[in-house]
Amino acid sequence: MKQALIKLAAAAVFTTIAGGVAAQEVTIRLQHFVSPNSANPRYFIEPWAEKIEAESNGRINVEIYPLMQLGGRAPDQYDLIRDGVIDGGWVIPGYQPGRFPEAEALELPFMMPKSGEVSSVAAWEFTQKYLADDFADVQLIAAHMHGRGVVYKKGAPIEKVEDFAGLKLRGPSRPATMLLKKLGATPVGLPVPAFPEAVSKGVVDGGVITYEMAPSLKLDELTDSNTDVSGDHSLYNLYFIWAMNKDKYNSLPDDLKAVIDANSGAVASAWAGRAHDTGDKDGKAVLEASDNVAGLIDGAETTRIMALGDAVTAEWIAEADAKGLDGQALVDDARAFVAAAEAQVKPVN
Repeated sequence: MKQALIKLAAAAVFTTIAGGVAAQEVTIRLQHFVSPNSANPRYFIEPWAEKIEAESNGRINVEIYPLMQLGGRAPDQYDLIRDGVIDGGWVIPGYQPGRFPEAEALELPFMMPKSGEVSSVAAWEFTQKYLADDFADVQLIAAHMHGRGVVYKKGAPIEKVEDFAGLKLRGPSRPATMLLKKLGATPVGLPVPAFPEAVSKGVVDGGVITYEMAPSLKLDELTDSNTDVSGDHSLYNLYFIWAMNKDKYNSLPDDLKAVIDANSGAVASAWAGRAHDTGDKDGKAVLEASDNVAGLIDGAETTRIMALGDAVTAEWIAEADAKGLDGQALVDDARAFVAAAEAQVKPVN
């Protein structure tokens, strides 16, 4: 497919198809905040766009703009979509702390397995139960998670809890920064685009992010080590949505809405999560071929970290209750959706 960058096509025009019937051609402009070589654009966004174009017989034209080329900042994405500044795009709700509090249940420490696909199946089900009203002013295409979250840092890999002490580490979400603080680190909230510069300038010593983002962010060069925890569940995870502007979606004729609908929901969510799993394999291979040293925190130390994660979860439940939510029910249902997904989905890695 045309590399997402840059089709400067006109928006809605009319063309003539066989039989002389006028068919509407629609351009949908999607924006995201990472390199087009990253896993989600490479393995989900661009194939998704190709599928939409093919199934609409070319009547839908999808333009993809990486690295916020249409303007705004990564934390602005939801509002840019809602307000029609862009037609759709990728959103990290956690970049606006407190706005979508129920979604944070999915991001609590060790909540999600290390498979983005399995996690995303659970995330979609949770979203349908708890978050449909939060996202009612956009047209939701997918809700998903990335794969395993690991720690990148200057210096040697993490081996024990005490190794976190005093480190300034980037965190992408409130639950992640809560855990980093419990571990003794100084958490610094940063969106993905700001992370490499912060590392290179010494603003942070490292941070938590996925294997798949390492090549495009040059973390194999900017950091010295990457560290995962033992076990089947991830140290942290991040929740994403793909969405369209509601008016843009509603302006489509019914048959083109049907094309979008057929490529939305549970199927699209699992596909997006699977894209991250595939990207994790690619990223891990790049790291293994570099001088970046891989570490694995052993089982005993992982158990200590999990205990701190449990403390974060307990604090989060109390905060949720204070906001009028049922924090324990949110956590219990998230875990139940994860267990169901683990039972039904065979992950890529």
